[in-house]
Amino acid sequence: MRGAVEDKCRWTLAGRPVWVHSLQAFAASGCCAQYIVVYRDTEQRELFEQDAEGALDHLTFVQGGVERQDSVRAGLEATAEDVDGVMIHDCARPVLSPERVQELAQRLKRDAAVCLAHRPTDTIKRLPTTAQAPEEAVLLEDLARPSLWAMETPQCFHRELILRAYREIAEPITDDTAAVGKLGVPVALVENPLPNPKITTPEDLPYVEFLLSRPS
Repeated sequence: MRGAVEDKCRWTLAGRPVWVHSLQAFAASGCCAQYIVVYRDTEQRELFEQDAEGALDHLTFVQGGVERQDSVRAGLEATAEDVDGVMIHDCARPVLSPERVQELAQRLKRDAAVCLAHRPTDTIKRLPTTAQAPEEAVLLEDLARPSLWAMETPQCFHRELILRAYREIAEPITDDTAAVGKLGVPVALVENPLPNPKITTPEDLPYVEFLLSRPS
C-alpha cells in the first residue's frame, strides 16, 4: 500500500488488526468449517499468529506465491477434500458482516459461483487506451451504469470448480470470478447494501475505522 502503512492487513483499527476483523466476521457467521490464512513470509506468519492468539486451533497457515493467483491457489490446495464450498476474501476489506457471509453461503447452495458486489454510484467512462492518464484529450466511451457492478469479496465457489479454474489458467488475473469466467461459468451476484471498502492507501484508514467503530 502506498504511504506509511507497511502491512495493511495488520494495521490496528477499532482495537484489532485489520485481518482479525474479517476472521471474526466469518467465525460469527457460523458457516465455516476451516479457516486458511495465506501469508507472505515467515515474519508475517509469526505476526499473524500473535494477532490470532487463542484461535490458532482453528487456523491453517499457508505461504503464498509470487502473484496473487499463486497465493489463492496455494490456499485452495490446502482446503480439506470434504469441503464443498470455499469463500475467498481479501483481508484488506475488514468491514464484512456475518449476515453477508450467511447470505453468500445460502446462495452457494444453488449456484456454483457467487460474489458479493455493489452498484457503483459514480458515472463510469472507458478510455480507448490502456494509458492511465492520456496526455491528449480522447473520446470517452459511456457505460450504462445500471448494468455495472463493482466486485467485492468474499467471492465464493464450489471447491472443485475454483480448483480446476486455478489449475488451468495460465494468464494473469486479479479477480477470482475471472478465473471461473475462463471456463464459461456464470457468476451470481449478492448485492451488499452496506459499505465494504478495500484499504488501498493510508487515506482510507480513517473512514474504515469509522465504519468499524459504529454500533452494530
